[in-house]
Amino acid sequence: MRVFWAAIWIVALGAGAAGGQQMPAGQLVREVVWNELNDHQTHGYWRYWIEKRTAQETRLEEQVETADGPVTRLEESNGRPVSDETRRQEQARLERLLTSPSDQARHRQEYEEDEKRVGRILALLPEAFLYEYDGEENGCFRLKFHPNPAFPPHSIEARIFHSMSGTLWVNSRYKRLARLDGRVGDNVDFGYGILGQLYKGGWFQLQRTQVSPADWKTERLEVHMTVRALLVKSFAKETGEQRGGFSPVPPSMKLAEGLAFLDQADGQTPNLASSPNTRGPALMTPAALALRR
Repeated sequence: MRVFWAAIWIVALGAGAAGGQQMPAGQLVREVVWNELNDHQTHGYWRYWIEKRTAQETRLEEQVETADGPVTRLEESNGRPVSDETRRQEQARLERLLTSPSDQARHRQEYEEDEKRVGRILALLPEAFLYEYDGEENGCFRLKFHPNPAFPPHSIEARIFHSMSGTLWVNSRYKRLARLDGRVGDNVDFGYGILGQLYKGGWFQLQRTQVSPADWKTERLEVHMTVRALLVKSFAKETGEQRGGFSPVPPSMKLAEGLAFLDQADGQTPNLASSPNTRGPALMTPAALALRR
């Protein structure tokens, strides 16, 4: 999925109990990774809103998942409904996607690459970190993790991921990730520092929610990183994302069907702020979207 490619770093690790005793942490990680990969292959499809925040703008989008990738439409910018002109541009963009084979192929390729990237990162988890139990909290096992010094990262993704230390919370019943906090412990050089550097102290936070007996979805993601590129300048990656109002949609829809579903649902959206998946003051903007409709 195309949220922030950084989101792919932060997927599930786990803990559990067997025969009244705690399972070895390494085995728990492997079991949770299996759960996450299995879910990735068999997950349901959902419609929801997404609030994306950067230093420049806050965007509220609606999204419907399809077999060919998500269909997304911008609804609000900085807390205000989009203009008629922006709405026309959004409609033209979506219609172009539906009528252009090249755009569809690119959309599908990007979607598949995101899916594969998630799988690659998940596959690293059992070996990339060392884990230890750190108690229980709200029905979750809490685990501390830090880089495994014996793990050799062979890609930029793996090097960034491997630089993290932090805490994760795993649902003790389902062995699924509920929350993960990570921080970059050391500077990470690219091309011996010539191509760039990720500075230590950057952090992320991922929070997930159960939306069905089998499906878990990301409901909150914060990424705060500082990078120097090509010895020229440093820039900060300060982004946040909140999701909610999850409702199931048919599992085999194509792009055109996804857009038709999004249009059909327009005007029928319940007050998203009352959804059991919405929490906290950050979710007031979707309520405004519901009222506007």
